[in-house]
This record gives sequence, structure tokens and C-alpha cells, in this order.
Amino acid sequence: MLNSRAESAGSRPPLVTRPLLLRFVSIIGASTSFYLLLSVVPLYAEESGGGHGDAAGLTTGALMLATVGGELATPRLVARFGYRLVLGAGLVLLGAPAFALAASGSPVWITAVCVLRGLGFAFTVVAGGALTAALIPAERRGEGLAIVGIVSGVPSLVALPLGVWLAAHVGYGPVFAAGAVAALAAVVSVPGLPDREPASERVLGVTAGMRNAALFRPTLVFAASALAAGILVTFLPLAVPSASAGVVATALFAQSAAATAARWVAGRHGDRHGPAVLLLPGLALAAGGTLLTALTRSPVAVVIGVTVFGIGFGVTQNATLTLMYARVPASGYGTVSALWNVAFDAGMGVGAVGFGLLAARTGYPSAFALTAALMLTALVPAWRDRRTESAEQALGESASSGR
Repeated sequence: MLNSRAESAGSRPPLVTRPLLLRFVSIIGASTSFYLLLSVVPLYAEESGGGHGDAAGLTTGALMLATVGGELATPRLVARFGYRLVLGAGLVLLGAPAFALAASGSPVWITAVCVLRGLGFAFTVVAGGALTAALIPAERRGEGLAIVGIVSGVPSLVALPLGVWLAAHVGYGPVFAAGAVAALAAVVSVPGLPDREPASERVLGVTAGMRNAALFRPTLVFAASALAAGILVTFLPLAVPSASAGVVATALFAQSAAATAARWVAGRHGDRHGPAVLLLPGLALAAGGTLLTALTRSPVAVVIGVTVFGIGFGVTQNATLTLMYARVPASGYGTVSALWNVAFDAGMGVGAVGFGLLAARTGYPSAFALTAALMLTALVPAWRDRRTESAEQALGESASSGR
């Protein structure tokens, strides 16, 4: 038995191939462009238009809601035009409009740019995500997605706090230009990627995917954790007292680092024990970290809270995506990518807009606490998914032992 397992492990297909390395280039370019400006644009909008968080929430909300609309349409575009064309167009839309941000501080102008960048980001994550899944051997999916998580996590680890720091020290214009160049430079890698192959199975549509409970439950769990992610990156610089500006950069760095490490650990653990068991603890950690962040006047509490949130967020990122890919054939990868990314971006967008309105009435600490309570409602689908998964595994073992 041990020898057969060793032989099986030794004959596993290679994980990091030339096409996957090329895909890493577009992942890094898109992630750098997105995260470099994610917290900077709300600050720019707030300084340009004034207000008490409404302008900041509007920009992130427009970015994410446009992304959601693009994500719902992307599987159909991929089916018609293929991975390469849609991915390349997404990188251009994500990068080129960023040059125009410095041209005007008008909320309408900034929002229009965010809408274009949101559509571009949608194309890159859905078309690119489905392509990435196709490039990873099924038997090494958890490990492969963990590596992809690190590759996409490193740019967020560096770019998210770096964008805030650069905006404060060199101004907004250079940051906008850097975000544009990061995405546009990655376009050169796209022609070397494989294109979509005709599917032998019937393609699972986005609407059908949403009606599938096995896909919808993890989607809800991930959307709940993404809700707080959009809030933290948008409002943490505004919620923490200005005298503690260094705390914000430290907390955002810690959150990105914790999420990146947690995605790797979750991927390795999921391959061995199944990803479904990680949904409950991941969501609980994310909610607990959000609650602790409500102590906005305590630098220690903010850094620890955002770090704990990052751990929970990283766990739910890897566990939900791995679980959803495992529940569909290859023809459903595009739909899984769309649903997961819609949960990500809709959660961030709704969270940013709703939190801005809520915080204007309750203050930031109470709004963070209410957000944590709202996230805990997703424990219900997480618990049901775990019970369903355990029941199916028990049924499979019973059937196997009866043969």
C-alpha cells in the first residue's frame, strides 16, 4: 500500500508548467494594478469631493458593482471569444483608465473611471480564473490554488499598503500611473497562453449555478467574509485617527500577509482533509477579527483584529474556491469562477456602500460591530454545507465497504 502510494505520488503530473508561469504574469499585473489603487482612490475621492465617507464608499461600490456585472457576462464572452481575447481586453480596461484619474477630482469622473476598471477587472478574474483552473491538474487542485493564492496575494501584500504610503509621500498622480502600467505591461504575456478548448459536456450557466445548492452555500459564506474585506480596505484609513496613519499601513500589510499565508495552509489542509471542514472556522475568525477592529482608537486592537480577519478571509478564499471547483466538471469552471468572484466583489461593493451609510449614523466602531454580527449569519449555510458533505462522505464510504 505504501509503495503504491509513493508510486502514485511520484507519477503525479507537474504543477508549475510554462503556461501556468505565463499566467502568473497576468495575475501579478492585474493584482498589482487593482490593489495599488483600491484604498487610494477612495482617499482621493474623499479629499477632492469632501463628505464623511459617502464619496469613498461610492468609488469602491462603483468599482465592485461594475465588476459584478462584468463577471456575470464574462462566461458568455469567453465561450464566444476565448480566454486570451477576454483576458487581454480586461488588462487594458483595468490599466488604461487609471491614467485619467488625475485629470479631475469630480465624483462623476472618478466613478466613471472606476466603472471601466471594474469591468476590466471582471474580465481578468473570471476568464483568467477559469483558465487557471484548466491549467492545474485536478488531483493537485488544492495545492495548485494555494500557489496561485500566493502569487496573487504577494501583490496585494505589497501594493495595498504601498499605495496608501506613496499617495501620502509622492502624490496621487504617480500612484495612478503605476497602477495603469502594471496592468498594461502584463498584456504581453497573453498571446503565449492556451485558449479555450471546446467543452464535451453541457456548459453550466451562471443562473443554473446559483440554483445549485452545492455551489450556492460556499458562495454565501465567501460573500460574508468579502463584505468585511471591502469595508476594511475602504474605511480603515478613515476610521483610525489621523495621528495613527502608520497603524493603517501596518494593519493593511498584516491583513494581506495573514490572508496569503492562510490560503496556503488552507490549500494544503484541504487536500488532505477536504475543504468543507474549513468553512466554519474561517468565517468565525473573519467575523471575530472584524469585531475586534471596532476598537478603532486602540492601535494594537486594530492591527490584531485586521490580522485575525486576514487569516479567516484567506481560509475562506481557498476553501470555498477549491470546494466549488471540485463539485463541477471542467465545463463548469467558468461558472464557478464567475460565482466566486461575484461573491467577492458584490460583497466588497455592498459592504463599502452600506457601511458608509451606516457609519454616518452610528459611527465607525458601532458599524464594525454590526458588520461582524451580520457576517455570523453565514454560519448557517456553512454548517449545512459541512453536514451535507459529511453525510455524502459517509454514504460513499458505506457504499464502498458494501462492494
